[in-house]
Amino acid sequence: MLHRWNSRASKLSNRKNSSVKHIPRVFKRVLMLVFMALSVGSAFAAGPQCTRPFSLALHDHGLLYSASSDVGIDKDFADELIRRSGCKVTVSFLPRARIWQLIESGALDFSTSGISNAQREQFAGFAWYFSNQYYLLVRKDSGVTSLDGFERNAALQMGIIRSFRYSDSANRLVDTLQLANRVTQAGGLDPLYQTLMLNRIQGMIIEPFDYPALEEKAIREVSNIIEFNDPAVPHGLIMSNKALSQTEQEKWRAIVNAMRADGTVGRIFAKYFKPDLAAKLVNF
Repeated sequence: MLHRWNSRASKLSNRKNSSVKHIPRVFKRVLMLVFMALSVGSAFAAGPQCTRPFSLALHDHGLLYSASSDVGIDKDFADELIRRSGCKVTVSFLPRARIWQLIESGALDFSTSGISNAQREQFAGFAWYFSNQYYLLVRKDSGVTSLDGFERNAALQMGIIRSFRYSDSANRLVDTLQLANRVTQAGGLDPLYQTLMLNRIQGMIIEPFDYPALEEKAIREVSNIIEFNDPAVPHGLIMSNKALSQTEQEKWRAIVNAMRADGTVGRIFAKYFKPDLAAKLVNF
């Protein structure tokens, strides 16, 4: 009797193993995606602790955010982030340089579309939601057709936004020109475009978010674009290490990841860009 029972159990076990082996790969992949979604959902369900009001600052930068109209990608992103968190978050507008100072001191909890480097990682955490490349916008009458050409011509001046960092090659160019006193800093894009049109600077670094300004006929007629050819640089939610514990940062990061996973971030970008460019920016 015991022998027959063991034999029957062995056959059932073999039958189960055989059926598992023959589960289609597509079905296995679906199961894996469901498990990942449940994991993200579980992390999201825990949610951040709303034990106090939080603070988030936006900065004026092309399609990311316009202070004059109070609209932009980062505004839409922040609104959805706050809604999902369930926390009270006060949103303000500040210059980028001031934002980094407040994040470092712990006086500001969050900001948007930040990029990391070794120095910033000492006082901030990040939750990535898009990635983009950088370009050098140069005046046509400068005669420059390459990055080296701009660097070699000592008469040319570069314009940058104060406290901004870029991709590796762009940073090296800016740092080299700063040592030679060939860099002009401004608080935003508009002053740089005005200075470029007045020929007080001959080049400035731009991103895809700055492209609408290039549609202005006067700027388009006097300028060319040179690619840096660096890999795309991740941009994300900035979180102050002094204001938020690592555990709480993970909860906010889980919300951002959920917004990416369910297509919310993609839909936000699609409001401002053509579908192919929007997809390129959010799929990295």
